[in-house]
Amino acid sequence: MNRLTSVSGSLGLEFSSQQVSQAVAPRRGRRRAPVRPTDEGVSFFAPVHYERNYAYPLLVWLHDDHGNERQLRQVMPHVSMRNYLAVAVRATRPSEREQHGFVWRQSAEAVRQAAEQVRDAIDEASERFHVHPDRVFIAGHRRGGTMALRLGLRYPEWFAGAISLCGPMPEGDAPLARVNDARELPLLIASTQECSLYPDQRVAADLRLLHSAGFTLALRHYPGDCDLTTEMLSDVDRWVMAQFCGSSMAAS
Repeated sequence: MNRLTSVSGSLGLEFSSQQVSQAVAPRRGRRRAPVRPTDEGVSFFAPVHYERNYAYPLLVWLHDDHGNERQLRQVMPHVSMRNYLAVAVRATRPSEREQHGFVWRQSAEAVRQAAEQVRDAIDEASERFHVHPDRVFIAGHRRGGTMALRLGLRYPEWFAGAISLCGPMPEGDAPLARVNDARELPLLIASTQECSLYPDQRVAADLRLLHSAGFTLALRHYPGDCDLTTEMLSDVDRWVMAQFCGSSMAAS
């Protein structure tokens, strides 16, 4: 099981121009979204051999605390270079630890701001690329995973599934306020044997809560600590593809 290169080591890098170059020509008949400067908190990924007439699933990625949206350039090669469009959104508050890092907060205002940023990113990706509107998935790592769950549960109509890699269920501000609408949303939760942020007792409590609320969810449990690994990201690909076309059809 291979860990990804430290995110902090790439915080100041520009996102690969090759992976955004295919956004130059907007889809015919749709208004072109303005191109965002690289400092506005969104990064895009287009798959290899992008076909603009094919409606791709969209993966929305939320980085962990002290990272930023440029983590997407490390993540997507280990998910899939062919299966998805992707967009990463920067967290809402600057990190006091990393010069180019940002952190997620769970206050009502911070969640509102995060939701607005994610909605704008989905809309912009849909303007730039051919996104399948019913195949938008949100995923995140650690604190980003917690925010991914919160937004998925709050806005289930936006997403076809939500994924948290070593991020516990959100607390406070009624994360299950829309349980009747959200319980049909597929969930993937990943945990590890040695994760201080998401220990086994917390995992068990979250599973009991979600099962009692009637959710359909999958759990993946890994050895080691809660650093992001290539195995986790490969499992993200398999799980997402299985939601709409069966795991045997997923491309690598």
